[in-house]
Amino acid sequence: MRYDLISDLHDCANSLERALGEMREMILAQPLLIARVFSLPPVEKGHEHDAVTEIAVEQHLGEAARDMALAHFCRLFMQHQSEKLSTKAAVRLPGAICIEASGEQETALTDQITLVNQYKARLEQIITVESGLPSEARFEFVHQHLRGLITLNAYRTITLLQAPDSLRFGWANKHVIKNVKREEIIAQLEKSLSANRAQAPWTREQWAEKVQEELESVRALPASARLKIKRPVKVQPIARVWRADEKKQTQLACPSPVIVLCRDRTQVPVLGELLNYNADKIQHRYKPAAEPLNLLIPRLHLWVDCPI
Repeated sequence: MRYDLISDLHDCANSLERALGEMREMILAQPLLIARVFSLPPVEKGHEHDAVTEIAVEQHLGEAARDMALAHFCRLFMQHQSEKLSTKAAVRLPGAICIEASGEQETALTDQITLVNQYKARLEQIITVESGLPSEARFEFVHQHLRGLITLNAYRTITLLQAPDSLRFGWANKHVIKNVKREEIIAQLEKSLSANRAQAPWTREQWAEKVQEELESVRALPASARLKIKRPVKVQPIARVWRADEKKQTQLACPSPVIVLCRDRTQVPVLGELLNYNADKIQHRYKPAAEPLNLLIPRLHLWVDCPI
């Protein structure tokens, strides 16, 4: 590992912490117009992959909501949270804080949040690209040099909006679907085989045998077979932004509070509530019939359109 890369990593993390601290002070210095955030049940260690069918939401308002939002933005390391909580599952705090800012304050805040997001993107670039490490080796690299860094929180950008007419909240529960080529999957499995690593609870030999079986099952497919990665995504909070002058609604992922800048009280948006999530009570306006597919490799969420 290049020495200057380690130096860049530390410099970037330190710069991000400083920039977040400055952003926090700038927000505290501006009048708070309205704030509403929703805390979700914490994910404890060992429960990251539990099926989620219900989520109880607790609402917080005013200065308490703003303070929770600012603490949430600055939570980058394990020591910033309880030891019982999982560091594999990002802490989510949907909602919004609306602050008064016009002229110079608006420009300064916009510039500061842009700077924070630039450091976040730079940190992710160093860890995921410039390190040259495969995903399974990054954890050890990160925690060797930035002990306790919660990368999910560190990478997550902060959303800034200029006062919309309304900001309402809800839940999204979807699949990530991606068409893939047979050759891509074969190359991926061959790479996994040549890496000669084990994956718990299997030994190195057992894992190699398992991957070899997967490889043979893909090679046995007819050339006309269509492959898809169909991976379920855990339910996540979203924000729906409405602008009346554009007659346009935009939907955003909302794992962290949205920061809304308003010129004065006349611009304060309508802030909706986030209701409890219950998978059994979801009503789909329109749900198209799913294409019949067969699960070929469960761990890769790989499906195929022909009989297996």
